[in-house]
Amino acid sequence: MNILFIGDIYGSLGRTTVKKYLSKIKQDYKINFVIANGENAAHGRGITEAIYKELLEEGIQVLTMGNHTFDNRDIFNFIADAKNLLRPANMDESVPGKGYEIFSYNEHKIAIINLMGRTYMTPIDCPFRKFDTIYNEVKKLTPIIIVDFHAEATSEKIAFGYYVDGRATAVIGTHTHVPTADYRLLPKETAYITDVGMTGPLNGVIGVNSESVINRFINGMPSRFTPVEEGEIQFNAVVITIDLHTKKAKLIKNINLFEKNL
Repeated sequence: MNILFIGDIYGSLGRTTVKKYLSKIKQDYKINFVIANGENAAHGRGITEAIYKELLEEGIQVLTMGNHTFDNRDIFNFIADAKNLLRPANMDESVPGKGYEIFSYNEHKIAIINLMGRTYMTPIDCPFRKFDTIYNEVKKLTPIIIVDFHAEATSEKIAFGYYVDGRATAVIGTHTHVPTADYRLLPKETAYITDVGMTGPLNGVIGVNSESVINRFINGMPSRFTPVEEGEIQFNAVVITIDLHTKKAKLIKNINLFEKNL
């Protein structure tokens, strides 16, 4: 089984990139199941019901979120009924939505868990302990467990990878929008990457027009961040290959494509 995990889909260019290239990438890499982080899909902040449905129609089976989950208030109108949308599981129990779910590919079941880190992030429950709780529930149903770990600090992501090594099938880091080069199998065969990257604008500062970001760094004054909505694009993702006999990951490889070579 080949699972494609697409890095944070950012704004209109991110959605355009998915629409333009996902079908070809699925064909080229013989993809069976597609997961994507969609917390920036609506103008760089959150997601709307229309965009959620649009991305599912493009061939994405599951959308995960992160610290921008509720930035667009339209999500409150549909998250309770959104079967293919996950917000961080370690948010408080009173928060609407769900943090993990079991999905199916043919006769195989896939558990997908969305967790958020705590270092340099909004205060939230411990993702390590939350994984333990969820793992004890889903391991009875399937050994294939994919985690989107949405976090800022690389050290926290790496520590989490080792913590769940041998229990999670794959740990895919999101949030920083910059792909890392450390994709590998950990000692107990968990597929791992610190950050899968971003799908959308190639230029700008992690999806935002660079001028306002530069000015904030120079003078410290608040400024409105405007998403880049035209120009070159990128498609960042990883493919996780799972041996359906052992139910273990046997390969993880990255896809870092730019408009010039897409």
